[in-house]
Amino acid sequence: MAVQFEQKTIDEFEGIAKRYPVRRAALLPALWLAQREFGWISEEAMVCVAKLVGVSPMQVMEVAGFYTMYQKNKPGKYHLQVCQTIACLLAGSEEIKKTIERVLDLKPGQTTPDGQFSYQTVECLASCHTAPCMQVNDDYHENLTPESTEKLIAELRKK
Repeated sequence: MAVQFEQKTIDEFEGIAKRYPVRRAALLPALWLAQREFGWISEEAMVCVAKLVGVSPMQVMEVAGFYTMYQKNKPGKYHLQVCQTIACLLAGSEEIKKTIERVLDLKPGQTTPDGQFSYQTVECLASCHTAPCMQVNDDYHENLTPESTEKLIAELRKK
């Protein structure tokens, strides 16, 4: 099924593209717009972005594949992203990951069968001073413990 940007998104992109010396330089913002509009970066969304930006679908795939912030698989309603860089690791992110894996029966890159939760490990979330850190959708959860992580998951299940 082909996807198509809404006109307001195209207009927003055109405003962004004007800030760049060449249109293809606006590929990263175009991917953000696609993820916002479609929920993730499917192959169809990559083709749509390629047409909008004026590059090949392969160029879009290469860029989207390089960055972990672009979701190449449909995420769950609550997408858990646990930082695994040194500050979070030293502060206990391994225990946070083990808690998620135990409570949700997930491994990184997986989604629960009901589509409620997806989980991945990511590189630095730039919150080293409040490690360990996890991003749930667009919200940061900091200074995590296994107990606070379990509580957060229980709260999200109720929503």
